[in-house]
Amino acid sequence: MTSARLPLFPLNTVLFPGLVMPLNVFEQRYRSLMRDLSALPEDAPRRFGVVAIRDGHEVAPSAIGLPESAPAPDRGPAAGFGPDPAKSFYGVGCVADAATIREQEDGTYEVLATGTTRFELLSVDSTGPYLVGEVNELEEEPGDGAGALASGVVRAFRTYQKRLAGARERTLATEQDLPGEPSVLSYLVAAAAVLDTPAKQRLLQAPDTASRLAEELKMLRSESAVIGKLPSLPAVDLTRRPTSPN
Repeated sequence: MTSARLPLFPLNTVLFPGLVMPLNVFEQRYRSLMRDLSALPEDAPRRFGVVAIRDGHEVAPSAIGLPESAPAPDRGPAAGFGPDPAKSFYGVGCVADAATIREQEDGTYEVLATGTTRFELLSVDSTGPYLVGEVNELEEEPGDGAGALASGVVRAFRTYQKRLAGARERTLATEQDLPGEPSVLSYLVAAAAVLDTPAKQRLLQAPDTASRLAEELKMLRSESAVIGKLPSLPAVDLTRRPTSPN
């Protein structure tokens, strides 16, 4: 398998293929990335890699609150990620295609990106203005029994949504149509479920669609059972508006 170089945008969240992610880009390292992507030919893909942070800070530390004698914090491309950035990130990420990149008057950027394919992160280069990863793109394998598992996940997800709505004493405003294609369904459910980053990451890096759906079916049934016994839940917008990975 041939590796490729891909600019990296580390986040405290997981991006899934097919899901849309809005970004407000304000750090200099990522402004540089967006300037370079904007300078590409009009018909060229504006691709970068979103990796979830395992250990580190999404935003570089600032000097505010530090003693005057303290050294200024590192603001380089690897700021907040330690001497070996690769160890701060999960090993599987998602390629993002920036459909729109709009520069604001203050020099920040508003970006709308869509997840496309997964990749394995092999190494990280921090010598430029922003991090660049050496990656292998991962093909989505169907696995055994993905179609049958998808039917079960649809039913379990409906129950999960209703339990969430019931726990908040609300009704489902609309019932969204779920995709019939197993891999698309698996990523939508992974993005929509109320899970922490490590759990979402496990779903992203599942070896195939069937494995992801099987894990989701188990998770949805377990979460629905727990929610049914709770009097209330913290704010959950899943049952009221279209799903988003953010």
